[in-house]
Amino acid sequence: MTPQESFTKKGWVLPPAPKPAGVYKPLLVVDRLVYVSGHGPDREDGSLIIGKAGAELDKDEAKLAARQVGLTILSTLIAHLGSLDKIKRVVKVLGMVNAVPHFQHHPYVVNGCSELFAEVWGPDLGVGVRSAVGMGSLPDNITVEIEAIFELA
Repeated sequence: MTPQESFTKKGWVLPPAPKPAGVYKPLLVVDRLVYVSGHGPDREDGSLIIGKAGAELDKDEAKLAARQVGLTILSTLIAHLGSLDKIKRVVKVLGMVNAVPHFQHHPYVVNGCSELFAEVWGPDLGVGVRSAVGMGSLPDNITVEIEAIFELA
């Protein structure tokens, strides 16, 4: 099954691909790599999932926010490339979690996005290298921001 078929079979609903909120490109192709700028947890209605992990959201709610970021990234890939089949593999994911200082579950939270990508591209091609870090704040108080690098098919 192709990545696009896998995605379609799941019946997931994507939020609209977000427009840049500053001076940057949401996606840039350089040679065989696709760099995706930091994305937030956009919902279908355009609202954002907000709040700090460890305060307003527990680790499971924050993980769902990271999954929503993954869906937002998929929306951007489809909007700019036309199909998820244009992507061969996930190369790198950087997840930034808006968390209170004593929060210790950043990798667990970012798994929300990583597990989604593994469902689309499979356990080998859908899993790349990764960093999961905590931040004192994120724009608009979003719970998670994630950027990613993909290899073109």
